Amino acid sequence: MKKINDRQRTFLLITIPIVALFFCFNTLPLIKGAIYSFTNFRGYGSYDWVGLRNYKDLFTDARVGKSYLFTFKLAIVATVVVNVISLILALALNSKIRFKSGLRGLYFVPNILGALVVGYIFNYFFTYILPGFLGMLGIEATSILASTKWAWVGIMIVCAWQSIAMNTIIYISGLQTVPEDVYEAGAIDGATGWTKFKSLTFPLIMPFFTINLVLCMKNFLMVFDQIVALTQGGPTQSTESISYLIYNNGLSGGQFGFQSANAVIFFIVIVAVSVFQMTVLGSKEEQL
Repeated sequence: MKKINDRQRTFLLITIPIVALFFCFNTLPLIKGAIYSFTNFRGYGSYDWVGLRNYKDLFTDARVGKSYLFTFKLAIVATVVVNVISLILALALNSKIRFKSGLRGLYFVPNILGALVVGYIFNYFFTYILPGFLGMLGIEATSILASTKWAWVGIMIVCAWQSIAMNTIIYISGLQTVPEDVYEAGAIDGATGWTKFKSLTFPLIMPFFTINLVLCMKNFLMVFDQIVALTQGGPTQSTESISYLIYNNGLSGGQFGFQSANAVIFFIVIVAVSVFQMTVLGSKEEQL
């Protein structure tokens, strides 16, 4: 058996606090949440075991179903918007334009700001500045955050505005891996504009597209901070995401056990969506 030298022993000892912290603040709460999902625990006091009742009730709860529909609608639209804009920005910033380095630093600013801070700023913008500006133009308007029809658009704008920077960085990294020889060979064959992008650029950056799509979908499905800062699930629960519903009703609504079951199902859904995306997009990469 191979002996562990002092260097390897040191590395193993260093990892012990990290593993312990990860177990205490990640794995243990996950296990306890899964256990509570089989109880009628309210977040305090005693509780009884109810078996699979919470899981059965999830599929008949209209509020839970509504939150899933809203969350998936927001995640799908925001993922499309973010990736389209990010790819366009990456192509522009990767080309030979003036002040390229300065522009890269400028557009990345939203990503380093806290989501709650950004949300409260946009809340003020949507509530006071935008309606006031439209009022000066003679257009009577109220905050879109007060509309059950348009509030989700405001949330989507904030989510996209803050997420575009990181996606653009990933796309720029992908574009820089494309050899110039490929473009030179394509130019000889007459590939320009859209044809050049579709036939040469996009197939070569497909792995980066996969990464962005999976990360975007996962992050937007878990949207929480923007909901808290902008609408708090309103108006009339029309923008209540799954994460916000779990937090709000689980901690202050006396549904800790029920929402723990919701969290377990939500975790499975996110994993399933990510695996599906990786499988489908991975097969596309092989075809290209």
